[in-house]
Amino acid sequence: MGGELFHNLLKCGFNGPVYPVNPSADYVQSVRAWRSVRGLPGPVDLAIIAVPAEHAVAALEDCGRAGVGAAVVVTAGFKEIGGAGAEREAALVRIAREHDMRVVGPNCLGVLNTHPSVSLNATFAEAFPEPGPVAFLSQSGALGVAVLDRATRLGIGMSSFVSIGNRCDVSGNDLIEYWGQDPDTRVMLLYLESLGNPRHFTRLARNIGRTKPIIALKSGRTVAGSRAAASHTGALAGTDMAVDALFAQAGVIRVSTIEELFDTGMLLATQPLPNGRRVAILTNAGGPGILAADACEQYGLELTELSADTRAALARFLPPEASLKNPVDMIASAGAESYRRAVETLLHDPAVDLLLVIFVPPLMTAAPDVARAIAEGAAGAGKPVASCFMGAHGFRTGLGGEGSSAERIPSYAFPESAAQALSRAATYARWRGFADSPVPGVSLAAPPAAPSRHDQSESGWLSPGETARLLDAYGIRTPRSGVARDADEAASIAAKLGFPVVMKLIARDIVHKSDVGGVVLDRRSEDETRRAFTELCERAKQLGAELDGVLIQEYVKEGIEAVVGVTNDPNFGPLLMFGLGGVYVELLGDVAFRLHPVSEHDVDSMIANVHASKLLEGYRGAPPGDLEALRELLARVNRMVSDHEGLEEMDLNPVKILPPGRGVVVVDARIRWQSRVG
Repeated sequence: MGGELFHNLLKCGFNGPVYPVNPSADYVQSVRAWRSVRGLPGPVDLAIIAVPAEHAVAALEDCGRAGVGAAVVVTAGFKEIGGAGAEREAALVRIAREHDMRVVGPNCLGVLNTHPSVSLNATFAEAFPEPGPVAFLSQSGALGVAVLDRATRLGIGMSSFVSIGNRCDVSGNDLIEYWGQDPDTRVMLLYLESLGNPRHFTRLARNIGRTKPIIALKSGRTVAGSRAAASHTGALAGTDMAVDALFAQAGVIRVSTIEELFDTGMLLATQPLPNGRRVAILTNAGGPGILAADACEQYGLELTELSADTRAALARFLPPEASLKNPVDMIASAGAESYRRAVETLLHDPAVDLLLVIFVPPLMTAAPDVARAIAEGAAGAGKPVASCFMGAHGFRTGLGGEGSSAERIPSYAFPESAAQALSRAATYARWRGFADSPVPGVSLAAPPAAPSRHDQSESGWLSPGETARLLDAYGIRTPRSGVARDADEAASIAAKLGFPVVMKLIARDIVHKSDVGGVVLDRRSEDETRRAFTELCERAKQLGAELDGVLIQEYVKEGIEAVVGVTNDPNFGPLLMFGLGGVYVELLGDVAFRLHPVSEHDVDSMIANVHASKLLEGYRGAPPGDLEALRELLARVNRMVSDHEGLEEMDLNPVKILPPGRGVVVVDARIRWQSRVG
């Protein structure tokens, strides 16, 4: 491994001296070797340590004493194996702190810098990409080898590459901060297996993402909680949900595969951002044009209607058989000049934000000529263009920017990949417009006092009375209600509220009352109320639960059922949730999460990201929901979390969203506070 690293440093022409250190050799690959770092004739900026794990700590100590500023430890056998390996890694950190060094790794592929003044390939990967605007971070060394090879074959220019391995010192957040200030980096690509400090990552990404796109492939998408969740919110909030929320709020573009990582990076590294989602498609074959139109619609792009002026301009040079509607099909006889004029014409249309150009090579037209024509037609338009030379992936010869990888038009093997990349560019551009969205304001005299230990069970769940007090203090509307301890009291409360009523068990050991038959709906008389009270008491005995009473509520029958919740993730902090479906929310899984605190844009995107949100606009004659009141509810919950660190978990379920102007009503609520027992 050390020999391969040294070979790569020499082969790529590092602009500086390279000293091989080997205690048992006079020469390494025909270069004079040195017995110790402390015997070198000149200062050293970077040490690459590729010795067995049991010798790596001593090697780093020698580097520190010799005044080396930084080290890359590629050796494996540290924290990832536990035991003695973890102790060795702790020793690396201690030495780095003592000598004011920065350390990349251990257990990594190495680092790479393509800038002509540096030309550093301190990895054991053979591929060395051309200089360019893309920076790449990988938590996997093995994957890094494939990534560098793929980038080289696609012609993606890189500014630098870092494999961070175990992250004993230099972290992903450190690199994002560095690349954010690096003039040679325009786009960051990340392969992540974990997030060391999610809150710091969020702050960094949100700030840097305003000017430089961050595209991330995060592995480990399975929904597996670290504890058994007692609420709907907790059950739905897997770690991957938190990552999705973090990325959405920070403007990080999340992809699912390595191919998508490169596809999106190629576009954002070379093309301007769009002003909207309106796309035009230009093709010389009908089939690919139809596939492209389907893909654009699937990924949320709008197939724009071309203006009359645009169609007239196209008609002046295209044959009568051509289709002048979007997608524009120039038919197979279209030559390079037709492509140039059509690209220029379409990009001139104010209704076009993005352009997808497809070329299927017929016998009479040369692909390089078409590539040059597309580049000429797109020059200076200021709008993103993606091309699809069927079967070709990367940057084709002629697609603009010869000698400058930051000015090329990317090519995709199939139109679906191009459409997806364009869609992600449009989504990112839209996020940049909302990056400074403020936290929603909530009018509140003063935060109410936190619950005392007497107001909660041993597991931390608040009593119904304390839950109602908190909701009322934050202006969150609940149905009129009362708590009964016997059947006659139940009938009396129901009569005062007015029939029909709903009756619910109050037992601290029961969280989901409807799941165990602890909810009775639509009781319309005092006799029905008494009978229901007796039935609920009997049900509590069957469940072995200690009954604290029966809640009598006015029956809110109408409205769209939703759920609003909070869960406190140990790594990410509080997460707010919104979903539709009420008691069926876990079955449907139609929910959206955002990290606290949420902005006004976050609130809107939470609602919009729920698939069934069209119900709130009115669906098939059903009344719409009060969207403004729903936004206010989410803002008030956000404020409650800000005011009280002790709020661990909350379920407002179901929430009835009434027609516009009538508000929302929280029909049932459960709040768990940080346990103070003992």
